[in-house]
Amino acid sequence: MTIQIFVDQQAPEAPYEQVRAQISAQARGGVLPAGTKLPTVRGLAEQLGLAPNTVAKAYRALESDGVIETRGRHGSYVAAAGD
Repeated sequence: MTIQIFVDQQAPEAPYEQVRAQISAQARGGVLPAGTKLPTVRGLAEQLGLAPNTVAKAYRALESDGVIETRGRHGSYVAAAGD
């Protein structure tokens, strides 16, 4: 599954916040069902033309919010939490 995220460099929101908000909305809206494996930080950063630290910051925020869970070297997945 390819995740659809678009970063608007002209938007007032920081790129990491745009990534966080879009993944969160897709997870809570069912577009990304629980258990969906997310791209690696480096992979998504490359896909979006962002620095890996920007994507990592978004993933950390999503994990803190309970939207995703990271399983060490196995990757990050959409958590089974409700809204």
